[in-house]
Amino acid sequence: MNLRRWFSDHPTARGFLVIAAIALVVVVLSLESTLTAIGGLLRIAFFLAIAFFLFLLWKERRSDIDTWSERGKRVFYAAVILAVVDVGMLVGLGPSGPDALAFVLVLAACGYAAFRVWRDEHHYG
Repeated sequence: MNLRRWFSDHPTARGFLVIAAIALVVVVLSLESTLTAIGGLLRIAFFLAIAFFLFLLWKERRSDIDTWSERGKRVFYAAVILAVVDVGMLVGLGPSGPDALAFVLVLAACGYAAFRVWRDEHHYG
């Protein structure tokens, strides 16, 4: 059987072999601390990507939001800011146990508040 064809027919096995090779290189060259540093940088980059996405979303819908009531704008912006701070705390602190549950509950409350304001402001009737 042709090895190249077997790899092209089994992409999952090929992926696992790539992961195993990377893990082997990390262990053989003792790169655990480097891997930890790269993981921290990736967490920060992920947080910045979320913030940038929210900024682009806000920039695109800014004219819509300006037509909302003052209360609606305040609640919506407060929910978004609290959600960004909540995700920032997740990235910075890496919570576990009750802290992780609090993260999920705060994020869910922010999403619910933003959704309710959006729905109330888009109710035509």
